[in-house]
Amino acid sequence: MEILIKNSQPLPVNSDRLAATAEKALTSEGCSESSEVSILLTDDAGITELNREYRGQDRPTDVLSFYQAEGQGEHDDVLGDVVISVETAQRQSDERGKLLDDEMDLLVTHGILHLLGYTDYTKESARRMQARAAQIIGAEAAR
Repeated sequence: MEILIKNSQPLPVNSDRLAATAEKALTSEGCSESSEVSILLTDDAGITELNREYRGQDRPTDVLSFYQAEGQGEHDDVLGDVVISVETAQRQSDERGKLLDDEMDLLVTHGILHLLGYTDYTKESARRMQARAAQIIGAEAAR
């Protein structure tokens, strides 16, 4: 599997751990060895720009997913891009009393699940997605 990580923000991130978590998520979902995901680590300004352009929301968010294929969940080996605001992740981990690494694991897993067709648009689909993320990264880390 190929996990490409570009870090364009200043906060320290354990890229090796993040890549291992991404690979674990892909493997857990039955993706092939030739699967590829790109991960962009950015700040609130960077993700706000993307959120505004692609979702019409002029505010930061924690994670965005962009599919490579035509439709959500329809993919070949190049699945797409996951963009994470490390700045937002740091705030969320502080609020939850978690380590930044644990929050990053959750966000990259969440983003990859979106690339694979999971949605969180309803309470039920959000619960299913959260449960699947917990199975992949461990129940404690997903809280």
